[in-house]
Amino acid sequence: MEKEIEELLKILEQGVSPFHVVKEAEKQLKEAGFEELSLKKKWNLETGKGYFLTPFQSSLIAFWIGKNYKKEDMLRIEMAHTDWPCLKIKSLPEKKGKYRTLNVEVYGGPILNTWLDRPLSAAGRVSIKSKDIFRPEIRLVDFKKPIFIIPNLAIHMNRDVNQGIELNKQVDLLPLSGIESEKEKEEEWFLHLLAKELNVEQQDILDFEINLYNSDKPEVIGVNEELVSSPRLDNITSVQACVTGIIEGKRNNGINVIALFNNEEIGSRTKQGGDSALLPMILERLYLALEQTREEYLAAVADGMILSVDVAHAIHPNHPEKCDITNQIYLNDGVALKLSGNQLYATDSEAVGIIEQLCQKYEIPYKKFANHSNIRGGSTLGSPVSSILIMKTIDVGIPMLAMHSSRETMGKEDQVTLCKLMKVFFEEERE
Repeated sequence: MEKEIEELLKILEQGVSPFHVVKEAEKQLKEAGFEELSLKKKWNLETGKGYFLTPFQSSLIAFWIGKNYKKEDMLRIEMAHTDWPCLKIKSLPEKKGKYRTLNVEVYGGPILNTWLDRPLSAAGRVSIKSKDIFRPEIRLVDFKKPIFIIPNLAIHMNRDVNQGIELNKQVDLLPLSGIESEKEKEEEWFLHLLAKELNVEQQDILDFEINLYNSDKPEVIGVNEELVSSPRLDNITSVQACVTGIIEGKRNNGINVIALFNNEEIGSRTKQGGDSALLPMILERLYLALEQTREEYLAAVADGMILSVDVAHAIHPNHPEKCDITNQIYLNDGVALKLSGNQLYATDSEAVGIIEQLCQKYEIPYKKFANHSNIRGGSTLGSPVSSILIMKTIDVGIPMLAMHSSRETMGKEDQVTLCKLMKVFFEEERE
């Protein structure tokens, strides 16, 4: 199996929350020799080395400084998001009754019915009481086994179900975890379970950010094993491609950056999201640490370029009419260059020209993609980030089916292709 697919399957299985996605990306960077920095400390940077930061544990910024770096060399950025539409457990989640169910809320825009009748687990981070009030202990948690299910209502009780039923988010999406026994009557049974998993006292748990996840395993499928079926393809495919790009695409000149943001699925307007001062602040500190002035930093931004990496819609086998009549892409067609006249994608023609030439030079298959004119489509990190960092920008990604389902489908070769593009974008030297 191709190395790119092996790496993708591994991070898909381990990346069960944005915090765990960042943890896996961090692991790969450390193994490749990247050093961790802190926003709270002074930076002493060297050329020919890589560095990374993990702000708020759910976002990651990494950069490589070329060995022969000069201030006039080009700044290049690849970015993706670490989150996906899902169900999140509320702070006081236990619903009283014979059945043990949890109160949850919808995060982002998932296809809700795909979360029913699936084996579900839970993962995220937990704040625990500490001696220093201003530094609570932070621990990641992953139950790693299916402990929840959201059961459908039987067709005998809902005869119209196959005509389409709107799910009530407060009623129909409560996950079931078991049946209350006389021996285990606990009003806060989930907190008890969480404390047991973390090996801490229940009263020491202060708060948590925990999401449910589809615990089905990623699979290579198809007659010729040409497809990948998995939860969380949107957008862990792009995360892994960015990490591969910065590890393997080490040019001697210039600075390469990857930015993996949380909260894209809810608009990016958070401290750890793309529509914030996080990336500009880190970039400015990078240039100042290299003894560049703020004016030189702003000049580097003006000459730079962003690849916003997020998935695209492949032509659906049963509904080809939902796609644009000319700008189409199938699974295993290569990288989608995503275009939108209304700038839902931030792509501009200069950036397209650059990527097209790269693809042609390195024989990377690609196609231009646009949404059907009657269908709005989604948005990406490209527009909000490029409105803050004034740079040439293009939105790219792999085509896929069933976007925002609890389990999605992609072409295996497209991941190989995307990783190649991420690599050559970072390693190609300017004339």
